[in-house]
Amino acid sequence: MEQFDVFGMSCAACQAKIEKTVSALSGVENCSVNLLTNSMNVEGSAKTEEILKAVEKAGYKAQLKNLKKNEISDVLKDVELPKMKKRLIFSIILLVPLMYVSMGHMMWNWPLPGFLNGNHLAMGLFELLISALIMVVNQKFFISGFKGLFNKSPNMDTLVALGSFASFCYSVYALFAMLNAITKGQTDDVMYYMNQFYFESAATILTFITIGKTLEAKSKGKTTNALKSLMNLAPKTATLLIDEKEKVVPVENVKKGDKFVVKPGEIIPVDGFICEGETAVNESALTGESVPIEKKVGDSVSSGTLNTSGYIICQAIRVGEDTTISEIIKMVQEASSTKAPVAKVADKVSSIFVPTVMIISLITFIVWLFIEKSVGIALTKAVSVLVISCPCSLGLATPVAIMVGNGIAAKSGILFKTAKSLEEIGRTKIIVFDKTGTITKGIMQVTDVIPFENSTKEELLKVAYCLEVKSEHPISKAIVEYSEKNSIQLVQNEGFNTVSGNGLYAILEGKKIYGGNSEYIEKNSKKLDDSLKSSIKNLSLQGKTPVLFSENDRILGIIAVSDVVKEESLECVNQLEKMGIHTVMLTGDNKITAKTIANQVGIKDFKAEVNPNGKVSAIKHLMKFGKVTMVGDGINDAPALTSANMGIAIGAGTDVAIDAADAVLMKDSILDVVAAIRISRSTLKNIYQNLFWAFIYNSVGIPIAAGCFSNFGLNLNPMFAAACMCLSSFCVVMNALRLNFLNIYNNKKDKMVMYKRKFIVE
Repeated sequence: MEQFDVFGMSCAACQAKIEKTVSALSGVENCSVNLLTNSMNVEGSAKTEEILKAVEKAGYKAQLKNLKKNEISDVLKDVELPKMKKRLIFSIILLVPLMYVSMGHMMWNWPLPGFLNGNHLAMGLFELLISALIMVVNQKFFISGFKGLFNKSPNMDTLVALGSFASFCYSVYALFAMLNAITKGQTDDVMYYMNQFYFESAATILTFITIGKTLEAKSKGKTTNALKSLMNLAPKTATLLIDEKEKVVPVENVKKGDKFVVKPGEIIPVDGFICEGETAVNESALTGESVPIEKKVGDSVSSGTLNTSGYIICQAIRVGEDTTISEIIKMVQEASSTKAPVAKVADKVSSIFVPTVMIISLITFIVWLFIEKSVGIALTKAVSVLVISCPCSLGLATPVAIMVGNGIAAKSGILFKTAKSLEEIGRTKIIVFDKTGTITKGIMQVTDVIPFENSTKEELLKVAYCLEVKSEHPISKAIVEYSEKNSIQLVQNEGFNTVSGNGLYAILEGKKIYGGNSEYIEKNSKKLDDSLKSSIKNLSLQGKTPVLFSENDRILGIIAVSDVVKEESLECVNQLEKMGIHTVMLTGDNKITAKTIANQVGIKDFKAEVNPNGKVSAIKHLMKFGKVTMVGDGINDAPALTSANMGIAIGAGTDVAIDAADAVLMKDSILDVVAAIRISRSTLKNIYQNLFWAFIYNSVGIPIAAGCFSNFGLNLNPMFAAACMCLSSFCVVMNALRLNFLNIYNNKKDKMVMYKRKFIVE
């Protein structure tokens, strides 16, 4: 996929024209243009040169987007807003005296300076001059509008330009007609033509539209605040350690393998691992988790995170565009540049919107000219139709909501790869969970310590610690970690030996010690009595792995180890069920363990002893009953993630470039699955609201402006029509900004969506 920056777009009609032109090229599989970010994504084999020529042919300009780290901060930089503010200031300064003369004096008899008082010709020339200056200040509307018209791709600027230009031209005609009446001494005609001036309409239309565009641009800037805050986290410098001396260099100069220093309170410049020192790192920039994480030698650190306490020396492993923060920024920006499926409705309407409005305006002019026999009235209605129409609101309805939704998600460590994934995850009916590392922590932990035959807990742990400390098995690591936490003293043993898959043996203080499964202990130490066998069976039924320890012919006891369930897994499943989403667990583990874990978290449908291909088959079966989202670790579950309607990689940490998933959860919290669904649903609801108001606004506004309800006293002159138009896009953007108040972890507003539980996993 190639990404382009597009210049010259003013509304959804521009967007639709570019998409249609580029899509017609041979080799283009998909073209998506985003009005909010002024960007275009093109998929296919078409050459870049051909794409650029096609955009130029459509009347616009484009260039290949460059997302290198040193330029990424400019991606969302608004270069138009400062220019727009200057235009607005000059327009308002000029408009005030124009309105004073044209409306203040004519309607309310406000006093005029001597050279204008009673001099109708001077008043007309004054209005002509001021309105012409305002048109020059806002010439961009005319350049863009008429260029689009001549290129057979009329846009919003075309509507504004035609409305303002028509008002100005008719006013110029009225001025010359008045001059002719003055020369002939026809006083009544002088006053008639004086009332036919629409100079203030021509100028006010441009000024009001500029006000609206300025408000819109400023509001649009707020939709990217989350992404901009991420960009601001990207450090500018790094302190390298060269020949034992510290040297501050631009972060672009850091190379893989370089050693760098991070002091307390500093941002970590690139991804790496700690060589010396210990600290606590605030990783909220990446994961949304504000609690600092303890880091020691060998632990990884990520660019953009904050070193809160210790002095550390690190070695760089990922620099430049490859750092975690750069990958996140790129992913969020790309997702905001893509188009959601729901936008297709607005796109279809936008492609024919402006030409349709122009035809309606022409029909309005002809009809009112026939009814009233007055060019002025007919022109007023026609111009009102042109300037009240708002293709911008249609074009912005989807991208502004997508941008805000993506920003909220990114701040919480939830990354949607495309706008489609942001929309579709909220439509999920069935969620399939992997077990290990998703529902469970994926790390073995000691759950039970049961002494036997008058032994004590300390005695049992002492023997277990001495045996397991020399083993690399995950169960051994769990026992060692538990022993160290309980301050068990390590005593060196002799003759250590391991029997693969069975157990361990050593001599401790002259006594033979054994550790392993029941068969191994019975064979080498002592037969188990019924009470011991009963304990082993009960632990096994709970999905735990019992490890027995003995000393000579004495059974010391059992230490049970298990992959424990995450604290939030039960809450996650409960919330999903209340939201009307059916939950399923697929695991390669044995049936006893799978059933135990499923019961603990409240999942009713599960399938155990499933290989990767089996997971794919199960997901395809479930897809017959609704949209399926697979939640896994993003690597082992890649086939299942890609086969489901949507794939979510959970607990990905710094590995944000997981191709198999449609969304990546940076934290290891399964509750972020629920949060992702809430964000998706709220964003989709916001898009529907925006589209509704955009359609309703145009559906109601255009007939009123055309005078369809004149008999009921509903009329709009061009100035009020322009004011309404400028507010429409502003309202759409402000509605999208309401998403910033969404609490993604609050389940009080979740709406239950009923489903039929008929799709038990096969």
